[in-house]
Amino acid sequence: MNIKKTVVIALSMAVLSAVPASIARADEWNKLTYLTFSRDVAIPGRVLTAGTYTFRLSDSQSDRHVVQIFNQTGTQLIATLLTITDYRLSPTDDTVITLGESAGNAPRPVTRWFYPGDTGGQRFIYPNSSPATP
Repeated sequence: MNIKKTVVIALSMAVLSAVPASIARADEWNKLTYLTFSRDVAIPGRVLTAGTYTFRLSDSQSDRHVVQIFNQTGTQLIATLLTITDYRLSPTDDTVITLGESAGNAPRPVTRWFYPGDTGGQRFIYPNSSPATP
């Protein structure tokens, strides 16, 4: 009886100790990132007003180039966007967002997103006519 109880306790402790490791890797898997913009920015198909947004990769094993953008709390999906792979020579310790040029008073488009420590990132795909075309 004591052996059975010891085995159950040991297995329970093993499962509980594995849970924090899974949670810690969740951000690296989906590249969860909170971005705050001080001005309006464009994404393919719409404009994000100044504020904080949650960017992450869609939870898909087959396609790692679907970016989801949520409100700050992650409760409202704003956009789901297809991207293509982009590369840089050296990683940084911070998130890198690249903004493109805009015409006139139009918001600048978000063109690239790199997660901290990665040399591979996401390049946003815009229609040929204009980066902020809805």
